[in-house]
Parts: sequence; structure tokens; C-alpha cells
Amino acid sequence: MRSDTRYSEAIVARENLDFGLDESIPKHWFRGDAYKTRYLDALQVFFPDGERYFITSLRPFRDRITDPVLQKNVRDFMRQEAQHGIAHTRYNQLMQAQGIPVTELLAPEKARLDGYTRRFSPQFNLALTAGFEHFTAMLAFAFFSRAATASGAEKRMQALLAWHAIEEMEHKSVAFDVMQKVARVGYWRRAAAMLFACRVMVVAAYRFTDRFLEADGYGAWQRARLHLANFLWIYGPRRGVFGALAPMLLAYFKPGFHPTQLPTIHNYPHWLEAYERSGDPAVACEAMLAAAYR
Repeated sequence: MRSDTRYSEAIVARENLDFGLDESIPKHWFRGDAYKTRYLDALQVFFPDGERYFITSLRPFRDRITDPVLQKNVRDFMRQEAQHGIAHTRYNQLMQAQGIPVTELLAPEKARLDGYTRRFSPQFNLALTAGFEHFTAMLAFAFFSRAATASGAEKRMQALLAWHAIEEMEHKSVAFDVMQKVARVGYWRRAAAMLFACRVMVVAAYRFTDRFLEADGYGAWQRARLHLANFLWIYGPRRGVFGALAPMLLAYFKPGFHPTQLPTIHNYPHWLEAYERSGDPAVACEAMLAAAYR
């Protein structure tokens, strides 16, 4: 990775999008596979509360930002995150209607995020946000750089996740810039926050996948076998959803790292052109997948 190369995109808040999320979304919408669906559900179920936490973490520093470009980026970041929260809340409500106790399961997680805000310094909360944002920016690569990864998913869910991933890439450096330029967070605090974020993500994804499968009627031994059988699908070093992203994750720990050193996903322009032409995130998602690596 060349440290003198920078990749950044305009931050555009696309509001009031309609993904057609309704009761016709299949219970196991990813290839009819219970485990893979519930793992992806476990990743997205936190988004509404997580987006609110991110916005809350930036607020203490907004009045200290003097760069007008960064001020605008923060405003657009917050608008994007608010829209993400609205869309994923709608899907969480559908899961609840399908018999998944989302509200009950999320209550302690929301309390945990509120606890971070109370217990940790504003600087560490912002560093945590920058770490989590690095994860979400990698979503585009995880699910949409290769056509095979997202194949078999319900089209409306594909469109939802593609839109979210695209906008995460657009604002991938906002929290990081506020952390470095305004909060003056140093390397060791940034690295410690990312390690903390990694642990939170891995543990929470496992725990919620397990609870969702339990709600689907799978017993303890069945769930254990499913976790084991799908380990390489998630963490495999070559084709794993997240295992293949290890170099991008490890790049965050380089002392001179900046998010714009990571390239924008190669099929981003295809999503953008199709969306600007049609105004339809489903059409944009199809264009993105058509240009994905085979």
C-alpha cells in the first residue's frame, strides 16, 4: 500500500429511500440458509443503536472543528448515519414480527453502548467510533467485491446492504479525521480502541447469531455444529467473508495509517452511476454486482 496515494469520495446523504422491506422478506433470506442469514442479521441488528452511538461520540468535538470542509463532512456523516438507522430499524421490526426477540436482545446492548459513553473518555469513545467505522467501511469489500459472496441473497436485502456499504465508504475517514485533528488521539489509544472494537464485534456477532438460531428452534448441539461448519465461511483466509479482509484490518494498526489509503471498492462507480441515473438503490445494487469480480 502506497502511503502517498489517497482514495476518497463525496459524502452524499441519500434520504427517504424505499427498499420495499415488508413481511414478504423470507425468514432465511440468504440462500435459504439459516446460519448465514442469522449471522448477517446479527451484524446488522446493531446498526440503529450503533449509528446513534457514533453520532453521540462526535458531538463533544463538533464545536471545536474549525475546518469548514470537515464541518460539512461531519454534518453529512450524521445525516447518512441517521438514514442508516431508520432503514435498519425497519428490518429489525420485521425480524421481531417473525418471532425473533430483537427488542429484548438489544436492550442490554444499548445499555452497554450507553455505558461506554458514561465510563470512557470522549476521546476513547471517538476512537472506538473510528474503529467501528473501519469495520463498516470494509462491508463493501466483504460482500460486494466478489459476485459469489452476495449471490443468493434476497434482492431487497442486497440493495439495503449495498447502499449502506457504499455510504460507509464515502464517510470512512470522517470520525478518524475528527479523532486525529480535533481530539488529538494518539496512536496507542487509537490501537487500543480498535482492539476493543474487534473483540466487541466478534463476540457480539457470535452471541446474536446463536440467540437468533435458538429463537428459530435450533438446539444447543445443532447450533454448535452450525457455528463450527460455518467458521471458514466467516474467517477463512482466502474466501472467508471477513478473513479475506485481514490485510485491510491490520493496516489500521500502522502508525501512519489513514482511511483514505484504502482504495474505494472497484465497482463503486457502477453503483453511483446507476443510482444517479435511476434514483433506485435496487438498480444501483444490480449494476454494482454486475461489475463485481467473478
